[in-house]
Amino acid sequence: MSSATPTSARVRRLPVVGALRLGRPSDVWFKPALSVVAAVAPPSLLLMTLGRLDLAPYTMAGSLCALYAHNRPYAARAKVLAWVILGMLGGLAVALVSASLTRNAVVLVTVGALLAAVQKAVCDATRVGPPAHVILTFVSSAALFVPQTPGQVPGHLALAAAAGVWAWLVGMAPAPLRPHGPERRATAQALNAAAAYAETARGGEEGAGARSAAYAAVHAAWQTLLAVRNRPSTTRRALERLVIRAEVALAAPADADPARLRSWARAVRGTGRIPRTGDSRREEDGLRREEDGLRPDGVGSRPDGAGPCRTDGGARLDDDSLRRDGDLLRERDELVGVAAERAVAPRPLWSRLGPLAPVAVRSALGCALAGYVSLALGAERPYWALVTAASLYQANITLTWSRAVQRVVGNLVGVLLFAAVAPVAQLGPLALVLCILACNFGAEALIGRNYWLGSVCVTPLALLVTELPGYQPTGELVTGRVVDTLVGALVGFVAAVAVTNRRAGRRVERALTTVDRAREHAARVAADPSSTPAALEAARRGLAAAVVDLRATADAAAGEWWQRALPQERVVLVEQAAHRTLAATVRRRGLLPDPGTTSTYTYTEGASP
Repeated sequence: MSSATPTSARVRRLPVVGALRLGRPSDVWFKPALSVVAAVAPPSLLLMTLGRLDLAPYTMAGSLCALYAHNRPYAARAKVLAWVILGMLGGLAVALVSASLTRNAVVLVTVGALLAAVQKAVCDATRVGPPAHVILTFVSSAALFVPQTPGQVPGHLALAAAAGVWAWLVGMAPAPLRPHGPERRATAQALNAAAAYAETARGGEEGAGARSAAYAAVHAAWQTLLAVRNRPSTTRRALERLVIRAEVALAAPADADPARLRSWARAVRGTGRIPRTGDSRREEDGLRREEDGLRPDGVGSRPDGAGPCRTDGGARLDDDSLRRDGDLLRERDELVGVAAERAVAPRPLWSRLGPLAPVAVRSALGCALAGYVSLALGAERPYWALVTAASLYQANITLTWSRAVQRVVGNLVGVLLFAAVAPVAQLGPLALVLCILACNFGAEALIGRNYWLGSVCVTPLALLVTELPGYQPTGELVTGRVVDTLVGALVGFVAAVAVTNRRAGRRVERALTTVDRAREHAARVAADPSSTPAALEAARRGLAAAVVDLRATADAAAGEWWQRALPQERVVLVEQAAHRTLAATVRRRGLLPDPGTTSTYTYTEGASP
């Protein structure tokens, strides 16, 4: 199987200007922005009416859970949001209990660093995000430095839990109106990305960038579609067909029709019927004939099209017809393979956490050192430095540096915005709440264009939250935030350089090799007429488990920085070939008609599309 593995890319210089370049906004930027406002506003306004705005930080902890899982199907979103809320409550409980038992700042920073490490590892292992662990770390770290008594802890946790339930309802509210909205959006993005690559397929810098973006979009679409492991609905199966067509366009961009791909993407974004992926008449006729046990088009052809294929009327099929038939067969093959992969249970959480030990160590070390240095400089809120360090760690050292630059620039501009907004917020409780809501909306609306732009609103939001219990001198807040930002960014980046996980890349290579070997074994078993049903089932489940493990390993490596680029394109191609081989094993067991007797031509399993 041919694949294009990215070449080794060693870090030679760290970008500054490029890290601040603005990108295009997300297609659904308004969804998390409106969701967080809808989740924060009612509890905050209710507390303001009761004259207890000092309790708003606890309800806001639960409300911020509405930021999560917007890319998940609603069935999966319900579970993810519930786990996020429980995780937030767990971290908040540890922080509040610690704050009620001791006021030793060193102990509290240590607890905060350990919590940040656990939150980072768990979010990476479960692929929760964005915003991943950063919000959870902010909530728990801030709570560590709020004076508590043991008797107050249950009430404060109850407020956070009630707001979390409201956030869950806000996150699930669109489900009755657009039950397949997340899957439709992910599929449309994959189709548009494939169309963009097909338009730039002649090569060059632009073509390489479009290819990488297209493979990433297709991979993201499969993640969304496979997030729900029960039997797929008719709509989701139709979306899977469209994603497979995007994969076909990536494999043969010269033969792809960008206009058609974009037309499908536009149709998918709406609420109407999912467009068909092929010639409707031929597809329906072929499926009907398969149900009758007949070959759709009479005499078959070799996979390379060298043998002419004849229709029932004896007419020769043109190249376009052969290509359409081939696309339909590959589509059906991969759909069966996807179904086989969906049937494999996910790996236990503990097995996914093991490879992330270096990530946890790095987070704990960087956050702890940032907090200690901040304390040594006399800071009253060392958790700002701790959270800054926790937010830096990205897929590679260049991106980690870029995030540090973005964080520093965004925070510095943000404190200036806070200085301008503070006089308005101090006019009264309602003005303060409205300013907080505006910053929440702005942060989520802008962060998709670049992290630093979102940080411009996140910084005044964090500073305004500190004023909920009572107004504080603006100058002291600004100075403290600037110092802690610089300390957290510097110390956090040093920790990222010092603690590495060089084995992440080797794990991906081993997982790719494992899938290739499992695919070859399954193909041999499926091709052997003497293979027993037990051998076929063992080969099928072994290959499906290897594919699932490959995706989990690649996702874990994507959260780690290493010198060599993640071979994302090769991962997608290997998964694609494995899906077709899975289809062959299912068909060999007699669960589907054999392509040699029920389709337009015989297809060689395992070949590149």
